[in-house]
Amino acid sequence: MPRGVPAKLFPPHLPGLRQEQGPLHRQLYERLRQAILTGVIPPRSRLPSTRTLAANLGVSRNTVEQAFAQLDAEGLLERRVGSGSVVALPEHVRPPDGPVRAPTGRAELAPPLRARGRRVAELPLSAAPSGLLPLTPCMPALDAFPLSLWRRSLQRQSRQTGTQLLSYGETAGWRPLREAVAAHVGTSRGVRCDWRQVLIVTSTQQALDLVARLLLEEGDAVWMEEPGYLGARTAFSATGARLIPVPVDEEGLRVDEGLSRAPKARLAYVTPSYQYPLGLTMSLARRLALLEWARASGAWVVEDDYDSEFRYTSRPIAALQGLGDTGRVLYVGTFNKVMFPSLRLAYLVVPEPLVEPFLRAKSLADGHTALLSQAAMADFMERGHFTAHLRQMRLLYAERRQALLDALRREAGNSLQPVGSVEAGMHVTVKLAGRADDVALVQRAASRGLDTRPLSAHYLGTKRSSGLVLGFSGVDPAALRSAAASLASLL
Repeated sequence: MPRGVPAKLFPPHLPGLRQEQGPLHRQLYERLRQAILTGVIPPRSRLPSTRTLAANLGVSRNTVEQAFAQLDAEGLLERRVGSGSVVALPEHVRPPDGPVRAPTGRAELAPPLRARGRRVAELPLSAAPSGLLPLTPCMPALDAFPLSLWRRSLQRQSRQTGTQLLSYGETAGWRPLREAVAAHVGTSRGVRCDWRQVLIVTSTQQALDLVARLLLEEGDAVWMEEPGYLGARTAFSATGARLIPVPVDEEGLRVDEGLSRAPKARLAYVTPSYQYPLGLTMSLARRLALLEWARASGAWVVEDDYDSEFRYTSRPIAALQGLGDTGRVLYVGTFNKVMFPSLRLAYLVVPEPLVEPFLRAKSLADGHTALLSQAAMADFMERGHFTAHLRQMRLLYAERRQALLDALRREAGNSLQPVGSVEAGMHVTVKLAGRADDVALVQRAASRGLDTRPLSAHYLGTKRSSGLVLGFSGVDPAALRSAAASLASLL
């Protein structure tokens, strides 16, 4: 189109502006911008003067001036004194056969994905956070959290460190917190590490994502507990790894089955202290066998110690990581389940040769974890509040666990059978009698405000058990008794 051809704007290109739809200059800007980008107003067209356009629209000239100024700033208009405003979009941005049409479907907006992108896009999403609904698995007791002590830690660190916490932080994490974590897991969990091996991350999921990115390639075999944690499954699946379901029994992961199914696997993922979701503890013999396999084959073991702090009839079982000198175990722990979910603090203890690669991967992912929460957490631990909180939660959770089990026994009888003999953790799993559809039951329970998980969804293979994963730590005994009665009525 020749330079300076007037644009025939009204009608129909710009419908009237309306006060109730927001600032008039913004409405005008958005409509002109859309008309230019979609070719309704062709390139090199001359727009009416601000005075003429204001009169046509019944708005002030200042309104039009603000819209034109924004379009000029974005390079969509050329404004010259005495010659008016011309659309600056070059001819080559639109196809020669007509105006560009705005995308109408989701597929048109999304660019084609590569193989890894398709794998990620097809992975199932984790259950959405559901707040403080009864029976949410692994939800801490927010009603019993020492908020005043936590607030003091936040205020103290803000006051003492000043602007230091407002700047960028070290990728590995706040050093006092890394030191506190190393001391804590060494004393309470038997983990053998130097503070330099501790990497502060936002969550267990980020730790697993880093492990997957650095240690796995497409086609690598990974031993997965059967049934097992869905978050680990999705993290490893995203890399194209080949997931090998390895059954668990009363002694935990069956290492002999893993050797039979994939002896040259690259990695094994385990929850040895309190297996998720069945609530079993891996025996010493199985732990040693797993470590020996990793040493002999050069494989890696990821130990997810997600809620091992909570054991109600004995001291917490020592971590797998501290049993041997193989240097093949990556240890994952989290504060999000011990403190509160929105804290977004967890930690990954890696063997010394992997420290630098993991730092680089963490830097690539998000630079570093938020500093103020790290500093407050370090203060909270150094002053003994964390240990005291754990001690109080063990007593509270033991009471709530028993309240739920008693209520289930009273309300449901043999229809819901608890599995696992260990009195620990923040959830219990019950199996359904007969061939009940646990997915349908979970959906019906949700309609009554109960937040449960289907056991069958945690299996990779076709042989599945039907049951429910039930949390007890997040609400008081009265709410648990009511939830058990409501759940039993659905059976």
